[in-house]
Amino acid sequence: MIQYNLQQKFFLLLLAFVTLAFIYILLPYSGAIFWGVVLAILFAPLHRRVLRETKHKQTVAALITLSLIIVMVILPLSMITASLVKQAAAVYDMINSGQINFGAYFLRIMHALPQWMVNLLERFELTDLASLQQKLSEGAAQLSQTVARQAINIGGKTFDFLVGLFVMLYLLFFLLRDGQSLATRIKHAFPLGSKYKQRLFNNFTTVIRATVKGNVLVAAAQGALGGLIFWFLGVEGPLLWAVVMAFLSLLPAVGAAIVWAPVAIYFLVTGAIWQGVVLIAFGVIVIGLVDNVLRPLLVGKDTKMPDYLVLLSTIGGMALFGLNGFVIGPVVAALFLACWDLFVSTEEFQLH
Repeated sequence: MIQYNLQQKFFLLLLAFVTLAFIYILLPYSGAIFWGVVLAILFAPLHRRVLRETKHKQTVAALITLSLIIVMVILPLSMITASLVKQAAAVYDMINSGQINFGAYFLRIMHALPQWMVNLLERFELTDLASLQQKLSEGAAQLSQTVARQAINIGGKTFDFLVGLFVMLYLLFFLLRDGQSLATRIKHAFPLGSKYKQRLFNNFTTVIRATVKGNVLVAAAQGALGGLIFWFLGVEGPLLWAVVMAFLSLLPAVGAAIVWAPVAIYFLVTGAIWQGVVLIAFGVIVIGLVDNVLRPLLVGKDTKMPDYLVLLSTIGGMALFGLNGFVIGPVVAALFLACWDLFVSTEEFQLH
């Protein structure tokens, strides 16, 4: 057992204190720092290729890679966000003015229901349709207004967004340029054997890439397809609903169907048969299957986790870390499995 003298104990206490203080200082821009690290890991293969083409000129290669990231990721996301804010504001105004009336939509559905379904509702003591209509319409309106307000708030915090973007890009440049040496120093500081550190660090980078490429890109594809079919069918706010479907697509077993399925049902019961059939067919065949096609191509067999664990870790990550939780939750879950797998499979850690 290791024994520490007074000086060593004091130094370890000081080390813990300054580390916690440093983390506390960085908290205001933790999101920017987190995504800077994620992008650096995600685009590390591209940076290595650029580095070879520039004959290992670190600064030049980092600048070229950073420029490519801005063109491929930052600019498209900025344009989508600007369009989203504009459309969210328009939908929010339409809800407040009564142009979009969820109560009227629900009432139309109730009038279109067959008698056997009305009888079923009566059997479950749901005969007070007016009260049920009010509750559901209020809930739907509140959900839509919350989504719209969040989008408007994003637009209202332009200065904070720009500062965070600058911090992320500034950090990303140095992570690209000096990331290899920094990673080596971090590995050296970990009090584990080399083979364990290498295995855990490799798993961490693999999980980051798999989560972003797999979950986020698949969700973006499903959201884009959902928004496209909503636009084709004339649904109000297709971009807004596309973003909602993209977020929900990160949750396995439920996904974008939470949005498009009720709209399809509404079309069917209100007589818009061809719109309902088209939306159901598109949702099942195109949106539903894109996960099965894209995810294996983007992720392969890396970091396989059960759907229930992905679901729980994603929801938990969102509850604790907001938007960043979509990545942090599954990453922590995958590292949890990796650490326990290392513990169980390594004889050195076993108790005899």
